[in-house]
Amino acid sequence: MNPWNRYAPELVTDLYEFTMAESYFKEGMSGEGTFSLFIRAYPHQRAYFVAAGLEHLLELLSTFSFGEESLRYLASTKKFTDDFLHYLSGLRFTGTVRALPEGRIFFTQEPILEVTAPLVEGQLVETLILNVIQLETLLAGKAARCVHAARGRSLVDFSLRRTQGVDAGVKAARASYLVGFAGTSNVLAGKLYDIPVFGTMAHSYITSFKNEMESFLAFARAYPENTVLLIDTYDTLRGAEKAVEVGRRMAARGQVLRGVRLDSGDLVDLSRKVRRILVDGGFPDVKILVSGSLDEYILETLLDEGAEVDMFAVGTRMGVSSDAPYFDIAYKLVEYEGRPILKLSSGKKTWVGKKQAYRFYGDDGRMHEDVLCLEEEPSPGGEPLLETVLRGGVLQRSPESLEMVRGRFREEWENLPAIYRSNSPTDHYPVKISPALQELERKTSEERRRQEIDTPWDAVK
Repeated sequence: MNPWNRYAPELVTDLYEFTMAESYFKEGMSGEGTFSLFIRAYPHQRAYFVAAGLEHLLELLSTFSFGEESLRYLASTKKFTDDFLHYLSGLRFTGTVRALPEGRIFFTQEPILEVTAPLVEGQLVETLILNVIQLETLLAGKAARCVHAARGRSLVDFSLRRTQGVDAGVKAARASYLVGFAGTSNVLAGKLYDIPVFGTMAHSYITSFKNEMESFLAFARAYPENTVLLIDTYDTLRGAEKAVEVGRRMAARGQVLRGVRLDSGDLVDLSRKVRRILVDGGFPDVKILVSGSLDEYILETLLDEGAEVDMFAVGTRMGVSSDAPYFDIAYKLVEYEGRPILKLSSGKKTWVGKKQAYRFYGDDGRMHEDVLCLEEEPSPGGEPLLETVLRGGVLQRSPESLEMVRGRFREEWENLPAIYRSNSPTDHYPVKISPALQELERKTSEERRRQEIDTPWDAVK
């Protein structure tokens, strides 16, 4: 089940995509164009990106068409001709997509994907592609930073209640699991993507009982195989002492107290004191779970200061990527009917033509540098990164499982040099531009400048 199915994907776009498409249609501009999706610059303290969202996008593109309700809505706007709407009624996405597989690490200026399709088709899917790929790639990168900061401790996604919409919450659960989270609190995501689900209790559960101990005992009776107690409702240390007593009563029944959760206060000091209470009480193996406005920066601080934590529940700041809530991501026409295309706008550079990126590895097996080339160039060696995943609108491979993608990211992460893994990077990974691509860029820029700036505008018929 795809949560997008309750929408009409063909309408997940901006109006100007339709107005441009109708103009192309009227002008008979039916030739093939190539559009490139890439990120121009790194957000603050970022040095890599994690490709995500492709599997969802392929499902949408491979079934892209205009249903009757969508056509009726477009007609009701009175903005489009009957001829154009009739054309849309038979339109399917027939393009080719070359893309980075999900879970791969990539860098600025490198294509995440390139779409080659009849111009109208490539234009109409622009917003959909940007929306799907940006969100999941953004969340995967943020979650990867949290995994790195946790230094081997387990992480669980707790972000759903504060993500910016249900779809975003579902995608946050998937993206975080992709990069190494142990699971999610999001039950829908668990169902959709077969992600392990985790949960304990809320403070409202504790306060609904006459006293804290009564609530702990009730929960232990209800969930003897998964008893994790929230101990900071009234007094955290007293809560920990009560948890020890619950653990003793459970042990007498042959059951095991699994963990305690801290959600507030001085987490470094409290976690240490709670650990001591658990150890002294005879429960050294009870896990300490910490939650409460966590992100990679707070995780690093907690562990640097000696917090005693076995698992972190990461929510809001990961689920909305609070310090970098968007990318400077672009989907630009780079070729039409074999003619290289570019913009001359200041600060918004694009690389012309169909491209391929190649990755080179050092003697230690780690990533060394990437080279961005024209697709038609002879291979410079190295590993080509873009794969053809859709041709003629038809999928070229079976859908990849989330576990497969998760394994790919794990391998990529191991191959990324430590300097670029840092959450406070001091350098950026080298992406070189091939001489042939640089030369085509230079020639195209000169030609565009001559035609668009130096030629009198009134010479155009």
